[in-house]
Amino acid sequence: MSGRIGFPMRLLVRVLLPFAVVILALAGCHGGKVELVDSPRRFPGVALQDVTFYSTALQQNAKYRVYLPENASGAEKLPVVYVLHGGGGDFTDWSNNSDVGKYAARGLIVVMPEGAFSYWVNAQLAPADRYGDFVVKDLPADVEKRFPASGERNHRAMVGSSMGGFGAVVYALKRPDLFAFAGALSPAIEVTSRGFSWARFGQSERFRKIFGPKGSDARRASDPFVLVKTADPAKTPYLYIGSGENEPLREPIERFVERLKHRRFAYEYHTKPGGHGWDEWNTQMPECFESLLSKIR
Repeated sequence: MSGRIGFPMRLLVRVLLPFAVVILALAGCHGGKVELVDSPRRFPGVALQDVTFYSTALQQNAKYRVYLPENASGAEKLPVVYVLHGGGGDFTDWSNNSDVGKYAARGLIVVMPEGAFSYWVNAQLAPADRYGDFVVKDLPADVEKRFPASGERNHRAMVGSSMGGFGAVVYALKRPDLFAFAGALSPAIEVTSRGFSWARFGQSERFRKIFGPKGSDARRASDPFVLVKTADPAKTPYLYIGSGENEPLREPIERFVERLKHRRFAYEYHTKPGGHGWDEWNTQMPECFESLLSKIR
């Protein structure tokens, strides 16, 4: 009898083993996920604070991190820069991977919000994901209520990397009334023109959810290459665009810079050694923030 049972059992094991491996792998990917340690950099004379507040646009609590001068008081309104993280990151990215906080010692309030994987716009096919309204309405309102942050255009700036750089460019062109300076490091400038790909099915679906179907009016409304055609160069914030010498997005970035040049926008463009990451963004930061400080002080 044991011989008759052994064959089916071995067959059963051979059939089920691949499924068991897949299930265990998926469980491991979820349960064994490596949690990144939040270790924000600290600077002399600079305070750091995390804030959680209710966002009307998102209909839920939202987070942001702030660097500000330790001696800041409500007696004097300080210039403020809203710093946007890239795709797959969160509100801790800039404080953990860069020295952006040191500029608070020079009188800036540096605000780093949580933007999920939103591209910092209102999602077309997910009505609850109104990150555009969050970043230009709810966030500044809460910052200006809690901290001595200026609400005047001439004392406000926006800077972002990758996805955040896309957001900075979009709001510079769509809402020139909000900021005097916009910095975009390795901006994902052509993201709205990316077509469907089976190889990147998840990404394609995410972009469709955020921007709407390819070729739609909704998608064109967030396309920097479309917006730059009608934006008023005289009213648009001063633009700082940065790209790595080995940047995979360098071609569309430089194509966009040519549009800025052709229409006589006020801008500067810099390339630095590095690719699409903190190695390049950290080398861009000093020039970007020196330019920023000269425009919003």
